[in-house]
Amino acid sequence: MALDQIEPLKQAALAELTAAEDLKALEQAKVNYLGAHGKFTALLKSLGALPKEDRPAAGKLINQVKTELEAALSSRREELELKAAMPKEATDFTLPGRRRALGKLHPLTQVTEDIVRVFRKIGFVVADGPEIEDEWHCFDALNTPADHPARDTQDTFYVDAAGEETSRQLLRTHTSSVQIRVMERQPPPIRIIAPGRVYRRDNADATHNPTFQQIEGLYVGKGVTVGDLKGTVEFVFKQLLGDEVTIRFRPHYFSYTEPSFEIDFSSPLVRKMGKDWLEIAGCGMVHPQVFENVGYDPEVWTGWAFGFGIERVAMIRYGINDIRLFYENDVRFLEQF
Repeated sequence: MALDQIEPLKQAALAELTAAEDLKALEQAKVNYLGAHGKFTALLKSLGALPKEDRPAAGKLINQVKTELEAALSSRREELELKAAMPKEATDFTLPGRRRALGKLHPLTQVTEDIVRVFRKIGFVVADGPEIEDEWHCFDALNTPADHPARDTQDTFYVDAAGEETSRQLLRTHTSSVQIRVMERQPPPIRIIAPGRVYRRDNADATHNPTFQQIEGLYVGKGVTVGDLKGTVEFVFKQLLGDEVTIRFRPHYFSYTEPSFEIDFSSPLVRKMGKDWLEIAGCGMVHPQVFENVGYDPEVWTGWAFGFGIERVAMIRYGINDIRLFYENDVRFLEQF
């Protein structure tokens, strides 16, 4: 190898790189000169044939040229990539761009977030638990006896019906099981809400669905009364459905609260529907047996619990008359929210 070969080879390589019309031609030029079997690589390998005293200067020169060629290759690649990305036809770059369509939160998610936001204003935190539950957390700890209709297979989806009676697994029928899990983990005071999906053996119609969203709340402390419950319920529903909402409590029965109440509400929207009152939730003071089941002293602690369906609130808020619309995934319906 002679040193005077380096410059002509460099110029030839630069010319070929510059003349490349597309990325494929540029890659071929790179292979021809800088590839494993390229001309410049071969020149580098022939350094051993030079006299010992000429090798340092030749090696330095070759490395400088190689650096120049790699810089030229990178520059030309950027030019060709930009060229490839340019429109093939004439384009008016002064036209406004096309905005990428953004998705929206499902209306049930929007309502859930609104409910959570209201409760956070008054010091509640969100708690979560498994959707596949056991009978202890879903029924026994909540003072629901074994012969209660809610435990019948006509009402509950059991996923481990062949197991022991006390260990059968099921799809939770309410998020009250989250309340039990929280009370088992920590001492009072407690102020939580538990939103989530629940499952019941309902036939789908305008007001029922086998799968629906529920939110339950629990407040445990010293000296907690029905007055605290009523004040909280009124605050929450006025925040969600407007200041004109009126709330009333009706005596009811739940195995896990005593006394127990159904909550009805009235508003201009309800009256437009031809009704004076509409049932919206259930609530009550936590039953002393429930406290004993989780290791709380009912002589020291009192508390209240409530629960309502998120779909019901969404249907009232948006004037929707069929719960199935939330689950049909019809874009024409969902885009309205």
